[in-house]
Amino acid sequence: MKKILLIFVITIFTNLKLMAMENKILIKLDYGTVEIELFNDSAPKHVERILTLSKNKEYDGVVFHRVIEGFMAQTGDVEFGNSKKDSFNLDRAGTGSSSLPDLKSEFSNIPHERGTVSMARSSNPHSGNSQFFICLEAAPHLDRQYTVFGKVINGMEFVDKIKKGDGPNGMVSNPDKIISISIKK
Repeated sequence: MKKILLIFVITIFTNLKLMAMENKILIKLDYGTVEIELFNDSAPKHVERILTLSKNKEYDGVVFHRVIEGFMAQTGDVEFGNSKKDSFNLDRAGTGSSSLPDLKSEFSNIPHERGTVSMARSSNPHSGNSQFFICLEAAPHLDRQYTVFGKVINGMEFVDKIKKGDGPNGMVSNPDKIISISIKK
């Protein structure tokens, strides 16, 4: 009987913890709101980072500095890409990060499909920090090379409207920005 009671108590606490877990964010754009499901199981440290920066309103006002038609839309440079800060510098957007340390990669077998949300990084696989991208189309060449931490589940049509950049690097001269990111309870 004690074992059954113990199992029951553990089950209750586990379910309460899961219910309390934050696993969705809402990105408000000029075009509408994008809902992203976060993958706590496969990328817990990256999800924690996105939630921390979102709760601290670090992403509010950050531009989509690099957007390549048929590939991806990149944002998240809270250092040089935040249009609300004195440090905003569009020429340097994409080179900055947050004040938090870089993250160790959490690569998985989750494919880079349309709507996949992944952490951007430099050539060092353990350099993800605050920048991320949303795949506009499938990008299998990125699989197991970048940490996938979420997927757009509503509002992909709004991501499609984000202004595209020029040239092969996709830098955007008059970029759209994140109005706000909130956590969906």
